[in-house]
Amino acid sequence: AAGKVLPPQPTSLIAYVLINYRWVFVCFFLLPLSFVYDILYYLRNRVIFYANSAPNKHAERVRAVQEQVGIPSCLPLLRTDFVAAQLTCHALSLQVLKWNKDGRKTPMCTARPGWQNISYRRGLYKKTLSNIKINMMDVLKVDTTAKSVWVEPLVTMGQLSATLSPLGWCLAIVPELDDLTVGTFVCIHHIPVSSLCSSLGGLVMGTGIETSSHRYGLFQHICTSYELVLADGSTVICSKDVHADLFYSIPWSYGTLGFLTAVEIQIHVEAKFDTPETEFMPLRDYFHRHSRSIFWEIQDIIPFGNSTWFRYLLGWLVPPKVSLLKLTQSDAIKELYDNHHFIQDMLVPMSCLHDALHLFHQEVHVRTCMLNTDNKGQGRTSLFVDIGAYGVPSVANFHPVHTTRRIEAFVRNHHGFQMMYADSYMSETEFEAMFDHSLYDQMRAKYDCAGAFPRVFGKVSRAVRD
Repeated sequence: AAGKVLPPQPTSLIAYVLINYRWVFVCFFLLPLSFVYDILYYLRNRVIFYANSAPNKHAERVRAVQEQVGIPSCLPLLRTDFVAAQLTCHALSLQVLKWNKDGRKTPMCTARPGWQNISYRRGLYKKTLSNIKINMMDVLKVDTTAKSVWVEPLVTMGQLSATLSPLGWCLAIVPELDDLTVGTFVCIHHIPVSSLCSSLGGLVMGTGIETSSHRYGLFQHICTSYELVLADGSTVICSKDVHADLFYSIPWSYGTLGFLTAVEIQIHVEAKFDTPETEFMPLRDYFHRHSRSIFWEIQDIIPFGNSTWFRYLLGWLVPPKVSLLKLTQSDAIKELYDNHHFIQDMLVPMSCLHDALHLFHQEVHVRTCMLNTDNKGQGRTSLFVDIGAYGVPSVANFHPVHTTRRIEAFVRNHHGFQMMYADSYMSETEFEAMFDHSLYDQMRAKYDCAGAFPRVFGKVSRAVRD
């Protein structure tokens, strides 16, 4: 962009090489490694799905979690159609059992390493909390009669679409990035704290705003049931009809009400469209059309990534795994991104869209923004727009903390919402003013979560993220 303000150049030779020639490491190491990983992961998923072995392990995994928290080993299975799956769930429960027996010394969180998440930051809180292992990454059951699919929380969007598409089915809402997991996308339903959270578990517990539908809403709105391990190690399945209060509190709760172990999601027959002009494109390539370029962020990782010669020669290898990029990120690159890079999604009412866009332009002047619309009902139907700004700010007065706080204040004052995968500099009071905690607090009290899990703010504030 004209007048673009470039970040200061690194002073040491090593920092200069790491920042300006990172593409060498990415092209010759991370891209081949990502490709091999994807092939092996795909083959592993195919074998498990067609052998139908995942349902026979699920209960065992859940039981392991219960044991870590603290619960007797004689619990009944919740679903007799996934016996193995329930055994996996029991493995989870056993971890919760152990945590209870050890005296509930520190609150719990998942043991998944921060570098494996698709989000921008790693959680520092994992170093001080009790880590519970959740090894749940399989599609459990495709029920064409009920038009639903049961999946574990670490199932990714790419994995799920690769499973459903050959069967002639798809999700009503398909987030574009392959590596987003189910658990990350389920967010709290009515935009209070209970509605903001992006893996399948991530799409549920985090914020499923990256993709939405005028007909179906957010990703959480096509989820019909959740299976969880609670603070006491017991398991529960909740839906709109059973434990409805808990069901509506799960999205955007960031794993602070329980451990998500399975999700039931609506599926639809893949539709075929006739248009005056026909362009043939693999359906999964359309679903995940932003994956290869990580939207437009690939240009900051591989400067020539959009060149014709690169796209023909190595385009089939991109993108590098985001988790591997985070794992191999040097301190110099991290500092550069902290001070000279902006990644935010803000959900604002349509009525203030003009003012919001003007503010974004004034504060960061990121040339490319993503707009997603979503209907939100809070006693009435309201149209919200998600403004996503990702890139290097082109203004001279950009400051990561001060700039973000000014935008947060605008969004809060206009009854909007910040997506919590990004940096949040709000105080806890400001955070609770943005998100209605009433139902969330009721569920925290009802299921004895106070000493078992941190509050949402304790997991999303910039102060607890690296």
